[in-house]
Amino acid sequence: MKCFHFSNGERERRDGGDDGGVVSRTSKVSWARSLSVASSSVDTRRSEFDSDSRDWSDSLAFYELLSQRRANDLRVFSFAELKSATRGFSRALLIGEGGFGCVYRGVVRVSSDDHQTSGHDSKLDVAIKQLNRQGFQGHKEWINEVNFLGVVKHPNLVKLVGYCAEDDERGMQRLLVYELMHNKSLEDHLLSRVPTPLPWIARLKIAQDAARGLAYLHEEMDFQLIFRDFKTSNILLDEDYKAKLSDFGLARQGPPEGLGHVSTSVVGTVGYAAPEYVQTGRLTAKSDVWSFGVVLYELITGRRAVERNLPRNEQKLLEWVRPYVSDSKKFHLIIDPRLEGNYCIKSAQKLAALASKCLTKQPKSRPKMSEVVDILGNIISEISSQDEVTLQPVAEIEDVKEEPEAEAVVESAKQGNSYLKKVFDIRDLVNLRNKSIGKLDWRNWTPGLVRSW
Repeated sequence: MKCFHFSNGERERRDGGDDGGVVSRTSKVSWARSLSVASSSVDTRRSEFDSDSRDWSDSLAFYELLSQRRANDLRVFSFAELKSATRGFSRALLIGEGGFGCVYRGVVRVSSDDHQTSGHDSKLDVAIKQLNRQGFQGHKEWINEVNFLGVVKHPNLVKLVGYCAEDDERGMQRLLVYELMHNKSLEDHLLSRVPTPLPWIARLKIAQDAARGLAYLHEEMDFQLIFRDFKTSNILLDEDYKAKLSDFGLARQGPPEGLGHVSTSVVGTVGYAAPEYVQTGRLTAKSDVWSFGVVLYELITGRRAVERNLPRNEQKLLEWVRPYVSDSKKFHLIIDPRLEGNYCIKSAQKLAALASKCLTKQPKSRPKMSEVVDILGNIISEISSQDEVTLQPVAEIEDVKEEPEAEAVVESAKQGNSYLKKVFDIRDLVNLRNKSIGKLDWRNWTPGLVRSW
């Protein structure tokens, strides 16, 4: 899903009165020297990023601080070295492609000092992102990643190994080198790009890992970072399925002390951006909390935030789940069918309740990410305490003692050609009950679990 970038109609305030003032301050930022970016290239980029120049120039000291912190932390690769690592950027090693360039799998040599090993140099599997050479699209995002990922250190944030910035006859070569995440992205798993679906407990732990990463950015550093593009494709999974946040190209510094928000142009991904941010351009950490709530519903349903290939009333995830979340008897109909009933209905309902808190209309009413981490921990602990109890299909776990007919319908979905016959038999019984108690209404019954053979 592509990112959007548009103006909300309000020009941002700048300390300098004209464009020249912006460029002169920007050219003084220390990353321009440390990354071999010529001042002339900054002049060329000015008009393209003028609508968001506050991101560049409103905190000169902040960017200088970042550059100083990461000065000796990242490895500077040559373009020839990275070209060799990817076998000439072979399409066979392509593992991802986005609006700003391609990502390749590669192997680089690391010294014993860099990789904390003894003896000879070792090899390290990495992911290498190469930005498009045409124009300067993505250059600012590339700078952001070097600045931010060169400073932040956390188990749930992807590690930036190094970067490359070289000029040649074809233009500027800009590359980023990350640790390789062997199990791809959360999006790949939810959209059936991976054969085996993620188990329910794994989804909860991934949500908790991602929440820890956001809590670190929001609350645990001496400055606040707002991720601004939190979504399933930016949650990567390592060999142990530990989740790490990636792609800090749109991240930006939070509001200074005493201010409640940052005014900026609106960027992000359709379906994930908080409504108040889209409407006003006012960015806060609670904008990330909203995006996190959307991802929780994606974990529950296995669907995208926006899916144009579905019927019109199901294309927007949040609108589709709303009536089911408020009805405990229909709630199981929105849960990812790839789980095949192997989940705990109570934990799914608690996860949905947490998602709804994150999606509260008033930003101040949304929980902090540290609170989200604690709530997820409690949900996981409740499941872990029942390790000896095999998770049963939803129809057996849900309290439906008053509705044995509905339970029979759900269970009969697995019984082949005899299924339709049983449906009609049970429907007669239910119709009789409806006349007296009105519990089930077959006219409004959604055949979400019907299978045909």
